[in-house]
Amino acid sequence: MSGIVPSSSGNAAAPGGALAGASEGASNLADVLERVLDKGIVIVGDIRVNLLDIELLTIRLRLLVAGVDTARRIGIDWWEHDPWLSGGDENRRAELEQRLDRIERLVAGEEEPPALERENEQLREEVDRLRRQLTSGSEQRGADG
Repeated sequence: MSGIVPSSSGNAAAPGGALAGASEGASNLADVLERVLDKGIVIVGDIRVNLLDIELLTIRLRLLVAGVDTARRIGIDWWEHDPWLSGGDENRRAELEQRLDRIERLVAGEEEPPALERENEQLREEVDRLRRQLTSGSEQRGADG
């Protein structure tokens, strides 16, 4: 395993006025980044806040930096199953698209608004029917008792 070795010509000026080690530094940085993403790196730390030897707050930090392939190799693939990131339930999306299409047709005047009066009348009839069942049931219980 090779480490990062600083360039011996790091501060020497190139003929064009740029630093000679600039392109070498960029390639070293790219190599380090490639290694980190390929192998992965874990950073662990704890933050504790104490007052008079009483622990008030503890924050435990765990950070994993890795490439997608490396994460999958070690069994981490939460982004594929997270509905917020993966687009969520397809049925819900289709339902929302249908509702949006209907609203757009209503606004454009291509479709008549639902007959709310008819729906209200049906609901009133259902409520009256339920009331009749309730009163007839209570009258039967009173006659039986």
